[in-house]
Parts: sequence; structure tokens; C-alpha cells
Amino acid sequence: MKEAHQHIDFFLIGIGDAKPSHFSAEVLGVIDSAKYFSGGKRHFELVKDLLPDGFQWINIEGSMQRLADQYQSLNSQLVVFASGDPYFYGFGNTLKRLLPEAKHHSFPYFNSLQILCHRHAINYNELVSVTVHGRTWKALDTVFIEGKRLIGVLTDQHKSPQAIAQRMLQYGFDQYQMLVGQNLGSDSEITGIYSLDEAQNQKFSTLNCVLLIAEKEQAYRLGIPDEEFALLDNRAKMITKMPIRLATIQALELHQAETFWDIGFCTGSVAIEAKRLFPRINVLAIERREKCEGIIQENAERFSTPGIEILMGDFFELDLKAYPIPDGVFIGGHGGRLEEMIRILFEINPNIKLVCNAVQDSTFETFLRVSEELKMSIQTLQMQTDDNNPIRIMSAKKLTNKENYC
Repeated sequence: MKEAHQHIDFFLIGIGDAKPSHFSAEVLGVIDSAKYFSGGKRHFELVKDLLPDGFQWINIEGSMQRLADQYQSLNSQLVVFASGDPYFYGFGNTLKRLLPEAKHHSFPYFNSLQILCHRHAINYNELVSVTVHGRTWKALDTVFIEGKRLIGVLTDQHKSPQAIAQRMLQYGFDQYQMLVGQNLGSDSEITGIYSLDEAQNQKFSTLNCVLLIAEKEQAYRLGIPDEEFALLDNRAKMITKMPIRLATIQALELHQAETFWDIGFCTGSVAIEAKRLFPRINVLAIERREKCEGIIQENAERFSTPGIEILMGDFFELDLKAYPIPDGVFIGGHGGRLEEMIRILFEINPNIKLVCNAVQDSTFETFLRVSEELKMSIQTLQMQTDDNNPIRIMSAKKLTNKENYC
């Protein structure tokens, strides 16, 4: 039930890209009774004729924290004009983050992706929306790997429709058509459907949004056959075999992880398989052999797996503080310094889950001894593929209170 006479700090009014003609009597009343207004410079040009005498306007620009402080210093209600729906990747969310105690009342308009769907009579019940505006590719990479059928993208001048199309073609996501809306709601509105080849060479207005529509289902399989990977010096032995690879990833418990490190990635098979199975995690792949950088990139593109961060260099010489703390680590190589590596990783995150595959007894014994010294619980699974030597998949994590009690 709406509380009577509820105090409101911010009235958020959504508008399109043309001078608004849709405002209700209630919205016009809010505008007429206010003194302080805020929005982008473009918003001001659209609404300035509606503002009352004596108004004061605050541009939304620069430091958002400084802007929030300025709002608070007014000690008065404020009307904020925002594009479309203020809570759809919009300024309303910024206000909630910076001024969590403030009271809002919103008068939303259609967001740009809704408008684009309506222009082409597209059912958007299953629409998955992401933004790359001022952000990394991660959210878009995730929905690509997940094979979403209908994807809406809010762009910026760098991650434009052209750049999106180029990235999709680079990683083999060629099952989509691209629908681009430019200057939606204005006199210069243009919408059009493009193939990815067309879009990567097309110039678009800065104000645009994108719908990606899959023309066919994305094929998915659990486990990539070993022979399909590009290999290091064509050496078939230099890859974690598929059954071992899948068992290794299962041991890592990545369904609960945010960040995974693959140390000594070689072909990148474990990092790629992990990213395909858990596309929302951060994957950092580390390797000292220079040849492997091109190999993992080739394999990532071959198997449509964007978003793996590649770090070249010796693990023991890298500044690892600059990277997200891992929840799980696969030790694919250690250069004969396994004990030192385990202790460094444990220091980075005492709650880490470590997995290492051992062929030699010395590797098994070192992993077992050091893990026990660090009071980690240990599990071991032995597997053998074809005529290869048996491999022990060892995993270790910190003992829980319950396990200590037992």
C-alpha cells in the first residue's frame, strides 16, 4: 500500500530522444512545482521549454560522488530527467548506490531496447539485456557463450555495433543477425537489420542500441575432443586429455567460484573448457612459454570462448596482486617448485581450492605433504586414458570446522 504524504527526495522522469509530448498531468504538476532540476545536456535541450520561471539546472557530468554531494547540499526535492527507464542501466541506479537512504518516485518511459523491439514487432519475453557502455566485454561474452537467443546491447562509442560485430565474427558467433536502432524517438531515427559482415563495416550514429537475433540454435557439447585443439609443436601429449580435463574441472568446484586461475595453460584446454562450462567466472590463464600465447588465442577463437585473460610470464616473477583473487586454481605446471607455488597460492587465499594432476610419485607426495602441513583436506582420484600413464587428480581445500571436529 502506498504511504500517504510520503516524502520524496528525487522525482525521476524518463524521456526519449525527442521533445516529450507524453507527460501526464501529474508529471507536469511535479515539474511546475519544482525549483531544482538535473539531467544531461541533451535532456536540458529537450525539456527546457517546460521548466518554470526561476529554475536551477544541474548538469549530470564529471564525478558522480561530487554530483551526489551537490544534490544533498540543496536540502530540497530535485527533479531528474533520465533516458528511458531510470532503473534500466540508468541514473536511478547510480542514485541508489550513492544516496541509498534517499526516497525516489519514478515516472518511467520506454527504454531504448523496448522501443527497438516495438519498431520491428519483436516479442521480447526472452530478451536478455546487457550493457557494454563504459564497461568490459564480460557481460556480452557471457550471454554469447550461454547461447542466448535474443540479446539486447547498450553500446558506447568504443564498443559500437561495428566493434561488437567484429568480436562476434572473431569468436565464431555468426548465427546472429544484428538489428541496430539509431537516434530512436527523434526525427533522425533509423533502424535496420544487418548481417555481421555488413555491420562490421557500417558507420552508425553515436546514439544507438543493438538487438542480436539468433537464426539457429548454438551447438553445445560437453567436452571438446583433444584432436580439435591446436597443440604446442603438434605434440599430442602436451594437452590435458578430455576425460582428465572434465574430472579436473569437476574437482575445482567452479560453480561456487568467481575467479579461476589456470597456471601453465599450454594449449589452454582447461581454461577454455572451464569458461565454456561456467561462462560467468573470471578466468586468468598463466604461462611462461611464449609460443603458447598464440595457441590459446587460436583455440579460444576456434571454440567460441572469449573473455579469458592471458598473462604471460613466470608465475614466481609476476605481480599477482594486480589480478582478482582466485577461488580455484589448476596447477598445470610448476617448474619443479610445486611446494613454493602451493604456499604462495594459500597465502593469496587461505580458502582456495587447489587441483593438481600428478603422474610422478614425487609430485603426488609433495602435494600431499604440503597440503597436510597447511591443514587442507585432500581428495584423490586416479584415472587412466588409453595407454597413457595413470594420473592422480589431487584436490585440496581448507578444512571446515565440521571436518576439524571430526
